Amino acid sequence: MSPFRDPKAFADPEDSALVAEAKKQIHEPFTYNYTERDVILYNLGIGATAQELQWTFEGDDSFSALPTFGVIPQFPCSTGIPLDWLPNYNPAKLLHGEQYLNIKAPIPTGGALVSEARLLEVLDKGKAAAVTIIVETKDASSGEVIFENQSTVFIRGAGGFGGKRTGSDRGAASAVNNPPKRQPDVVTEEATNPSQAALYRLSGDYNPLHILPDFAAIGGFDKPILHGLCSMGIAGKHVLKAFGPYKDIKVRFAGVVYPGETIVTEMWKEGNKVIFRAKVKERDSVALAASAVTLVDDTKAKL
Repeated sequence: MSPFRDPKAFADPEDSALVAEAKKQIHEPFTYNYTERDVILYNLGIGATAQELQWTFEGDDSFSALPTFGVIPQFPCSTGIPLDWLPNYNPAKLLHGEQYLNIKAPIPTGGALVSEARLLEVLDKGKAAAVTIIVETKDASSGEVIFENQSTVFIRGAGGFGGKRTGSDRGAASAVNNPPKRQPDVVTEEATNPSQAALYRLSGDYNPLHILPDFAAIGGFDKPILHGLCSMGIAGKHVLKAFGPYKDIKVRFAGVVYPGETIVTEMWKEGNKVIFRAKVKERDSVALAASAVTLVDDTKAKL
């Protein structure tokens, strides 16, 4: 039996009764059908250019999805797990805290991918809850696992239910990734487009926070903000271009980027890992922290 169909697969003896019951819930698989057009739309959404034909022209011999495309097929699945069993749950107080993506096989440039999601870990942080959802995405025809995602969200005001307070070691998915105390090995700057969020949302995240000024104001922002997963994609593209392919990527969302601002990605190579941090140049603020990739082939990695 797939662990995603086993009610006991993600049980933890430290869980409170409330969490243990929520973890038993089995959720229906989600099928994502897509074509080369969707791959190009995503690649453009994270800043690929018309000159980078391997990412923007379906007829190119090397046409491919950028690796962070892996967050797209699973998105409706990871955001579809109900959290209203948490005390004082208010979706307006939910923040996307961290994202981990493991790329387990070559990414098809079209087809059907099936994702299944479960609650992996739920922490009581006192005044907040930290919930990690795990999603496995398979090729619908072959059954091969293509991606694993782990998404951690924080829900302010929803703590106090008991159980675990400190997360388990989940390897690369929970690594601290502190930058070394030296100058970065590579720094890449990229100005985002003022319409970047309007383009990126067409890949599936239609949250009005990223397009409606009035909605952004309710959230306390001066104007609509760029999707965190878009910033992750841009920084991930910088790492790919500097050091080559990677098999996983983890980021912590530490601050916001407004469309039109410049993302500066600082990168440090440490063995087969590249630790990186993304800053907003105009405000000298950190957008992505505690971030890293694991390189596919360290011998080919370049500075």
